[in-house]
Amino acid sequence: MLALWVVAAGLTNDAQILPTPWQLLPLFAQEFASGDLLTHLGATLVRVLWAFTLAMSLGTVLGLIMGRSTATNRWLDPWLVIFLNLPALVLIVLCYLWIGLTEAAAITAVTLNKVPNVAVVIREGARALDPDLDAMAKVYRMSWWTRQRHVVFPQLAPFVAAAARSGVAVIWKIVLVVEFLGRSSGVGFQIHLHFQLFDVAMVLVYAFAFIGVMLTVEWLLLQPAERRSRRWRTA
Repeated sequence: MLALWVVAAGLTNDAQILPTPWQLLPLFAQEFASGDLLTHLGATLVRVLWAFTLAMSLGTVLGLIMGRSTATNRWLDPWLVIFLNLPALVLIVLCYLWIGLTEAAAITAVTLNKVPNVAVVIREGARALDPDLDAMAKVYRMSWWTRQRHVVFPQLAPFVAAAARSGVAVIWKIVLVVEFLGRSSGVGFQIHLHFQLFDVAMVLVYAFAFIGVMLTVEWLLLQPAERRSRRWRTA
């Protein structure tokens, strides 16, 4: 990809259209030294963390209830289908119109976009729970919390890990759109600002900085967590 980038930059021969990788290094150093890069990356990460925590919590509870209760699933499934197919842009705009151009509106919009996806994955995991293990828990008269901790959640762990990985991937993208449309900080805001100035180099600086953070989270946190969640099945 780096070689293709260099070749494409050489063919265009115009830094305003596609700068070479080494032309971005001074700009990256400049943004880092000024503190702007870390400030806007931090703002984006805070929004991602809030939206991810809320979406995973609400989606897990909703999916578990729907997977374990046929009546609840029959009632909530149409709503789930609607929110799954509702464009993210519609929810973002409606949240900004109804709540205002605030952090609460931004995080609510991202959360509402992700909850249905988490719920669908967890629902399938709840449907796949081993009934024999449920029977064993009843025979040993386990409390509700003990049953959830030692019987239900270990079986759901791979599904939770899958929902978390796909959830982060979606949330990264939606947070940028939310910042692009209605925030005054964050990577999305900076991309919007430099887009208006037709500054391709600065757009790439913030885009690659964002990609670097995303890959770091994926490799250091999400992939090890997913491997650990599957380890008990092959022990």
